[in-house]
Order: sequence, then C-alpha cells, then structure tokens
Amino acid sequence: MGDRTFRGGVHPDGWKELTREIPLTPYAPVGDLVFMTSQHIGKPAVPIVKKGDPVLVGQIIAEASGFISANVVSSVSGTVKAIEPRPTATGAMGQAIVVANDGAYTTVEGFGQETDVDSLSNQEILDRVKAAGIVGMGGAGFPTNVKLSPKEPDKIKYVIANGAECEPCITCDDQLMRTKAAEIVGGMEIMLRLFPNAKGVIVIEKNKPEAIAAMQAACSGNISVMPVQTKYPQGGERSLIKVVADISIKATQLPADVGCVVDNVATIRAIYRAVKWNEALIERSVTVSGDAVANPGNYMVRVGTVASELVEACGGLKEGTRKILFGGPMMGIAMPTLDCAICKNNNAITALTFDEVEEAEANMTACLRCGRCSRVCPLGLSPQLMQVAANRKDYERYEKKLYGLECIACGCCSYICPARRPLMQLFKLTKAEIMAAKKR
Repeated sequence: MGDRTFRGGVHPDGWKELTREIPLTPYAPVGDLVFMTSQHIGKPAVPIVKKGDPVLVGQIIAEASGFISANVVSSVSGTVKAIEPRPTATGAMGQAIVVANDGAYTTVEGFGQETDVDSLSNQEILDRVKAAGIVGMGGAGFPTNVKLSPKEPDKIKYVIANGAECEPCITCDDQLMRTKAAEIVGGMEIMLRLFPNAKGVIVIEKNKPEAIAAMQAACSGNISVMPVQTKYPQGGERSLIKVVADISIKATQLPADVGCVVDNVATIRAIYRAVKWNEALIERSVTVSGDAVANPGNYMVRVGTVASELVEACGGLKEGTRKILFGGPMMGIAMPTLDCAICKNNNAITALTFDEVEEAEANMTACLRCGRCSRVCPLGLSPQLMQVAANRKDYERYEKKLYGLECIACGCCSYICPARRPLMQLFKLTKAEIMAAKKR
C-alpha cells in the first residue's frame, strides 16, 4: 500500500534545508493581538465582547454563527481595545477583535486541566472540539467538529493524518511530528473513538525520516505510519485518499462519502489538547522561511500575533525582498502588507528575493500545446483547454465539459508550463467568477 501514488504531480525545489533542523521555538507576542472573526470556512464568528472588556487566555471572544462556523478564542489576557476592520492576508479588510496584551497570560478557570478521556461520551468529545474553536490547520480551515460528525460514522474506514507537508519551505509539521508524536497519536486515538470501524494512517513523505521514526515509535494498535513518495501535492486531501484508500474522489464529494476523514497533524494535536487537557486552540506552529528572511525558523505562535512582529523576531527581511507569501511558494497568498494577523490556518510566512509570477509574465509566450500541464495535473484535468474556455468566458464549457471547478489550485500546471502561462491564477479567478454568478 505504501508504494501507491497519485497521478501527475511535480518535484519543485524543497528549500526545506533552511529550517528543517530548527526546533519549534515558543514566541510570546509583545504587541496588540488581532483576532479575525473569520479564520475558517463558513460564516464569521460573532463577537461576544465589547471595547473595554477584560479577557483571559482560553476565553471565547467570538461565537460560531452557524453550523459551518467556529469559535474564536483569546490567546492572551488583557483588554479589548477595539472591534474594527483590519487587513487580511489578501489585503481585503475583515472584522477583528483587537486585544491589548497585558503580558500575564492569565487563563480561564480549568484551562489545562487533565481529563480522563475514557469518561467522556462521543458527544462530549465533539462538544469540546467545537468549544475549542478547532479548524483545519493545514490551510483550508474547515470547522473540525463538523468534519468529525458525518451522517454515518460506522462507514468511516480510514482516519488519515496528513503529515506530508509537501509545500516547499515549510517544515513546522515536520518539527511538530518529531517533538509531539505522542500527542498526535493521542489525538488520533480520540478520533478513532468516534469511528469504531476505522483504522488510523499517518501519511508522511519519505524526506522526513526523523518524523517517520518518531511517529512510528509513538504508534500502537490500529494506528500506523505510511511513508510515501516525496511529490507535490502529496498533502492534498484527494491525493492522500488516493494513496491510502486507492479511491479517486470528485469535487462534489466529501471524504466521508468514500469512508475517509482527513486532518492535518497539527489539527489532530489540537484535538488532543482540547479533549485531554481542556485547552482551546490558542497557538499553532509556523515556519518563517525563504531566502529573504534574515534568520529563518520554526515557531509556536499564539493565534492573533501580527505577522510583522513575528518576522522581526526572525531578524527582519533582507534588502531586495521582492515577494512575501502567507503560506509556501506553490499555494501561498501574496501579502501586500505584514500588518495582518496569524490565523488558525496560517502555517507559514515565506519571503523571497525573486518573484516567479512577475518573471513568468515578462517571459510568457503563446501556449505551445505541449500537454505537460495535463500530464502533471493530479486531477487529470486539461489545463490547456481550460485556459481557452476561461479566456473566452465560456463558463458553461469550463464547468460542464472540462470540469474546471475540480481544480484545487495546486499550481502544478503553472510550475511546469514552458510558455510561462499563469494558469493557476486564471483558474482561481474563473472559479471565483463562476461561484459569484451562482450566488447571484
């Protein structure tokens, strides 16, 4: 089973050597904390505090506003300074709760208190995950309590832990698996309580031998480690399901529809901390890397820490910095400002002295019709034809004939294209326009 792979994929330069041996270092913020009310897929949370209110570590400051939503919890103690619009990673403005940090980190009562997990019912486990505000920490930000509540839990065959970390530059999950293996396995055991017919599989790329060894040493029972080929985008949900269960999942399907539940290893550790130790999601591992960072590193960062503060802790950026990304070089979002907050689903800040998109635009030619984009697409799509339909605004063909909405925006097509076409960017824009039209 470990020799299976998904179709397509690419092998970009990893740049892992910049940080792979740097341990996770706790970072204590000194400035104001900014808690965005939308740090997840679904409706933004609704603030339940007001300006001037005192808050504690572990206190819910914004409540989930629907089934697909998530609580926002304060990661520091202090005073609510404002509830106002603040910039997001994309440069757009979003509602935020600003907390003046008192530096004391006083917690709410019961925070960090050990619980006998065996004494909890399945519903109590789900309630704790929901109260903690846990969402997918690999990037998507889907509310975890919803993911753990499929209609037919008895039909789940695999609980898959995503430890692939295939994105270049990012190594915080590698370090998390090396140092917190027992907690990740503990979280997996809690998840398997909810799915009595499932087994746990922890997927790790073979370029992380130390993480593989640590996780294998921590595993027991029906939980195992699956070392897999080092290939991007191995960490994509569909790629993982193909490798573990040998099932090709469609965009219209959820993993639960094919008997799988998939979560990032950081999310699974957060489940353990919430259920076993009554700790809400207040911190996450973050890699700050790239050739433009003075001292790249891995940090355990409190949610709400402003990105500029964390970058300064790394010695700042070098002269000649051309591009800053929230995330890695393949799927990261270009940041127009560092004045935005670290959210639950932000695993990296990458700063580069070159801008491949800008350089590609300068050297772009007409499509060569070489077919390389189709060969590397992990979904088996036809990017060459999709770009023609997208440029013509032929959305009917794009969606119905070419299955363009299946695109996961991994960037393999743009990476491999010898004509330097901005395919991924075009497809993201086209999908947004189609979805906006559907809403209207």
